Amino acid sequence: QLQLVESGGGLVQPGGSLRLSCAASGFILDYYAIGWFRQAPGKEREGVSCITISGVNTALADSVKGRFTISRDNAKNTVFLQMNSLKPEDTAVYYCAARNYYCSGYAHLFDSWGQGTQVTVSS
Repeated sequence: QLQLVESGGGLVQPGGSLRLSCAASGFILDYYAIGWFRQAPGKEREGVSCITISGVNTALADSVKGRFTISRDNAKNTVFLQMNSLKPEDTAVYYCAARNYYCSGYAHLFDSWGQGTQVTVSS
C-alpha cells in the first residue's frame, strides 16, 4: 500500500519559517515526482511546488516563488518543503502527493495523497 504522511505544520508569525516533511512508506520515492498542494477553506486546491524524479524543483504558484523550496532525501524516503517569509495568505492545509510521471500542477493527476498538515500564519 502506498502511503504518505505530512508533518511539520503549526502556527507561525508573518515573516517566519516552517519546514514540512512528507514521509513515504510502501513505495520508494526515487521513482515518483512529489508535489505539494494546499487548500484554504472555501478555495480550490492549489499546486504549490513539485520535485521531479531527477530532483528538479519547480514552483507551481507565483505567490511562493523565491520563498518556498522543495527537496528530497531519497535515503530517508522523505520530501521536504522549506517555507520562508511566510504570509497570512499562506494559511492552508498542506498536502503532499505522488505520481510516477513528471511534475504537474493538476491535483487529479497524482495517484497517492497524505492526510494534510495545517499551516497557520498569524500575528
